[in-house]
Amino acid sequence: MAESQASAQIRDAGAGTGLAKGDIFSPVSTGRISEVIVEQIRQLMREGQLKPGDRLPTERDLCENFGVSRVPVREAMRMLESSGLVEIRVGARGGAFVTTPTSDRVGDRLADLLSLSAIRAADVIEVRLILELGVVPLVCERATEEDLSALDEICDRSARALKDGRYSMDLSAEFHERVARTAHNPAIAMLAESFRGPILMSLEQAKASGPGMAEVGTQEHQRFVDAVRDRDATSASSIMRKHLMRTAHRVKP
Repeated sequence: MAESQASAQIRDAGAGTGLAKGDIFSPVSTGRISEVIVEQIRQLMREGQLKPGDRLPTERDLCENFGVSRVPVREAMRMLESSGLVEIRVGARGGAFVTTPTSDRVGDRLADLLSLSAIRAADVIEVRLILELGVVPLVCERATEEDLSALDEICDRSARALKDGRYSMDLSAEFHERVARTAHNPAIAMLAESFRGPILMSLEQAKASGPGMAEVGTQEHQRFVDAVRDRDATSASSIMRKHLMRTAHRVKP
C-alpha cells in the first residue's frame, strides 16, 4: 500500500520526539475544514505516527501548516478533545497532547445510542450471548484465586444488598464485567468495559418487565463462580446461557 503523504512527512521529519513536527500536516482547502483537520490527525494516530504523549504544534503553527485561520483549528481541537483523542493542558507546559480514548467514553456513546433507540435492548442481549458465552471456556481455564475471590466478593455484596433492599443492577453489570476480565485478554476486557453502559440499560429494562430478576440472577452468579472454580466449562456455560436467556425473553421486541 502506498505510504500516505502525512506518513512520509512524519518519517522525514523524524517522529518520536514527543513534540509533533509542524511539517507533518498537509494544507486544507476542501470540505468542512475542521473535519478534514480532525480526519488528518486521526489518520496519523492510526498509523502510529502520532502517539499518546506527543504534543501537537501550537495553534499558530497548526494554522500555518494547514493553511487556515484559527477558527477551524480551534473547532478541530474541541472535536478531538471531546472524542478523547487529545487532551488540552494549560500553563507554560500546556498545549494539545495526544491521548487514547477510554472505554468509558465508548460505553457512554453506546448507552446514548441505546437510549435514543438506535440500539435496542434485544440487540445488546444478542451481543452478550455471543461474547459472554464465548468467553466462558477461557474464564474456566484462566481464572486465578484472585479472580475467584473478586467474583465471590461481588456475589456477597449483591446478596447483602438484596437483603437490605439496596440492590441495583450496577452490581450485575459489575459482575459480568469482572467475568470478562477473568479471561485475561485485554481486548475482551476492553469490549466488556465499553459495553457496560448498554448492558446496564438493558438490565434495567428487563428488571422493569417483572419482579424477581435480581434474586434469581444473584443466585446464578454464585453458581457460575462455583462452576468456574471447579473448571467445569460445560456447567458454567449452561448456567450463563440460562442466565442471559432470561434477560433476553424479558426484553424481546
